[in-house]
Amino acid sequence: MAVGKKCCGTSYPVSIAFIVVNEFCERFSYYGMKAVLMLYFVTYLQWDKNLSTAVYHAFSSLCYFTPVLGALIADSWLGKFKTIIYLSIVYVFGHVVKSVGAIPDVGDNTIHIVLSMLGLILIAFGTGGIKPCVAAFGGDQFEEELVNQRRKFFSIFYMSINAGSVLSTFITPILRSDVQCFNGDCYALAFGVPAALMVVALVVFIAGSGLYKKNPPEGNVLLDVCKCIGFAIRNRFRRSKYEVKRKHWLDWAEDKYSKRLIEEIKMVLRILLLYIPLPMFWALFDQQGSRWTLQAIKMDMAFGDSFILKPDQIQMLNALLILVFVPIFDIIIYPLIGLCRINITPLRKMAAGMIFAALAFGAATLVEVNVMKTVVAPAPQEECLLQVLNLAEEGVVVKIPDTDLFPNPIPALQDPPEYLRLPLGAASKEVKLNVSYKGLSETSLCNITLIQQKAHSVILYAAGRGIQCALVEDNIEKDKNGKPRLRFINTQPEEINLTVGDRNFQVPAHYGISPSEPVDRKEYSDIPCNSESQKCSSLDLGLLDFGASYTVVLVEESGKTVAHKMEDVEANNVHITWQIPQYILITAGEVMFSITGLEFSYSQAPANMKSVLQAGWLLTVAFGNVIVLIVAEGAGLDQWKEFLLFGVFLIFVCIIFSTMACFYTYVDPEQFDRIYLQDIVREEDDDDLKNQHTDNIYRDRVDKSTRM
Repeated sequence: MAVGKKCCGTSYPVSIAFIVVNEFCERFSYYGMKAVLMLYFVTYLQWDKNLSTAVYHAFSSLCYFTPVLGALIADSWLGKFKTIIYLSIVYVFGHVVKSVGAIPDVGDNTIHIVLSMLGLILIAFGTGGIKPCVAAFGGDQFEEELVNQRRKFFSIFYMSINAGSVLSTFITPILRSDVQCFNGDCYALAFGVPAALMVVALVVFIAGSGLYKKNPPEGNVLLDVCKCIGFAIRNRFRRSKYEVKRKHWLDWAEDKYSKRLIEEIKMVLRILLLYIPLPMFWALFDQQGSRWTLQAIKMDMAFGDSFILKPDQIQMLNALLILVFVPIFDIIIYPLIGLCRINITPLRKMAAGMIFAALAFGAATLVEVNVMKTVVAPAPQEECLLQVLNLAEEGVVVKIPDTDLFPNPIPALQDPPEYLRLPLGAASKEVKLNVSYKGLSETSLCNITLIQQKAHSVILYAAGRGIQCALVEDNIEKDKNGKPRLRFINTQPEEINLTVGDRNFQVPAHYGISPSEPVDRKEYSDIPCNSESQKCSSLDLGLLDFGASYTVVLVEESGKTVAHKMEDVEANNVHITWQIPQYILITAGEVMFSITGLEFSYSQAPANMKSVLQAGWLLTVAFGNVIVLIVAEGAGLDQWKEFLLFGVFLIFVCIIFSTMACFYTYVDPEQFDRIYLQDIVREEDDDDLKNQHTDNIYRDRVDKSTRM
């Protein structure tokens, strides 16, 4: 098939279909992998939330630093087509390495970490390297006069990005949790499917090779800009201080570079100066996949009995809302604002977008405050947490010398009071418990050794004419997948075996305690169990809810084993729908900030400097992720305080940006050409040469604008 063949008898290139499918598969690959990445760090590699957040945003940052390298390779060396091919191979290899690193049998945790980090680095170079090339390569397929077709292509291209994002952020969390492999969540499959989609993306792109219009490398304007700026700085300090001063420091480059290039760089620098505050917006925006996912883990994810959302699926809401909000803003909101005679300039839209993002984090703060009410805060140094489980037949009174803990009698077989903080004054301490029990004339004494920063349960039960106690260390952290945790205490004289979902529990006799295990959230009304005496055939545990920790006491009643359920850690009681307002606000902010910012940068830049501003724009995203990395590792704040801090910072940055915007004068690039033309023709006496300059400038303007 010949290059440039048209689709359906129209002037639309067939090659575009291959590029759009390639972009859909690549975005599915990237967002699908990234959707489960945070939980992979937390649950599979067992990193704490701060380290996981830092690595997540370090990866995101690298993905937005590498486009500069990709553009340099494409424009100066290989061209767009070969750059996409070669870096896509790197991309695929990175996905494969990442998937292999998620297989438990490959090696120990160190091997998994090494493979995971290597895979992420390769993915960052792959996705970042092709990012500036694919869309531009698609634009190259159109003839210069096909402006409307090119515009339609970019709309389709944008839709393919969001379609890939929506589908992948919905599907890969299902692959992670609903498909079990290697006795746990199947991260190898969740990473493997995006790897397969990236292979498809590469194959599809290569399949269209014979149809593409491939422009040779034309040189990198970003490199020319850097050389010009470097020469101006060096020339300024090399020249004598007695030379005539120049109006602008870039004018020192006139000895080597054209006046037009220098004036264009001045325009670009004015815009790049406005970019300085912008990373703060991205610092908030990109936390949807990290901190907001961690927040979702601690929330109620159930929609009735039929559908349970995964904590890493909620991210798809942003891509869905984008598809809805873009036409709403363009067709309804902006025209209505215009009817109110409010002059909403691009920079004002961007400032409004910052405010919406700050409000989103205000909403996230309120949600987090309520979410944390169900979380048991760990004890500080030289203190521990303590609760008492009374398995005796009557209430007991517990006294700890020199404390006023447990002032009221503790009922039998009921949920214990909340964990209480007990000062130890040391890393560990032996504590004596005085236990009074109805019907006993003497007080029972229990000696227990408590350890700082641990949570302990004291289990009391009647034995003979006294009270015996057992001490067990509790896991008060909510499960990192949001699942309920379950353990059993067996009061009977024989061992009991139970199966809860896919978990088997062997509960020793005589007040034996099983380890605490995560199970699926659901109603358990007929749990199979067995013992030597056959007293235990099935149990009713009721609903085991998100994030809770349960202790189930197995006792004999009327010749049968029955279960008494106690809730040690409260279930998640804030529904995931409370995250919707913050997603609505952050998406509205994205529409006003991101889309408007790209439009502003494009309209204010000279035609051949648009790629420079595109690189600058991507770098603001990279530095925004660096900010999150620093705060996550260095601040050490409670999550709600961190959310509030980010929101306040963005408001402060918005004020700075708005002030800078007040001093910005909007430029019409056509006007810039006319002004520059006048400056030249004043220096020219020859009318023929003057006309030649006029023709060349406007021809150059038309040629470059149609290529963009």
